[in-house]
Amino acid sequence: MNSDPEVMRYFPSLLSADQSDLYAETMQLGLEERDYGFWAVELRSAKGTQGPFIGCVGLSVPQWNAAFTPCIDIGWRLGRDYWGMGYASEAARRVLDYSFNQLDLDELLCFASLKNLRSIAVMERLGMVRNAEDDFDHPMIDPDSDLRRHALYRMSRQRWLSSQPD
Repeated sequence: MNSDPEVMRYFPSLLSADQSDLYAETMQLGLEERDYGFWAVELRSAKGTQGPFIGCVGLSVPQWNAAFTPCIDIGWRLGRDYWGMGYASEAARRVLDYSFNQLDLDELLCFASLKNLRSIAVMERLGMVRNAEDDFDHPMIDPDSDLRRHALYRMSRQRWLSSQPD
């Protein structure tokens, strides 16, 4: 997944197999150290047993400085074969619910390159709110890259809870 040019189109680079393994190990360590991180997303098989791995969805803390950091952000990465099926939105809803009902967080942020229309569409389906004045140049992306400008979306605990059915 991390070596697929389409999946990684809006990231600075592809990941080698070793880099991808290290990324997975880092995600696992994060889950062991705190009550959140990135979780593997798997499809259920027809009999309710474990199905194929399709990607990851979860929470992270950006390790760089911006006007809105420190913060916790929600993100996702799915294999290309699973795009457009609602899996990212479904898994992200579960993470939002966990974040606000179990972790008792006040706010989650999400950001993506302005060119990443698929991720922006997921943020909007989730009900996240963007103020274009909060858009920013990602400090970890080359200043000459057309991926540098990012949209910033927010979801408050109050907004999430009020949007859920009783």
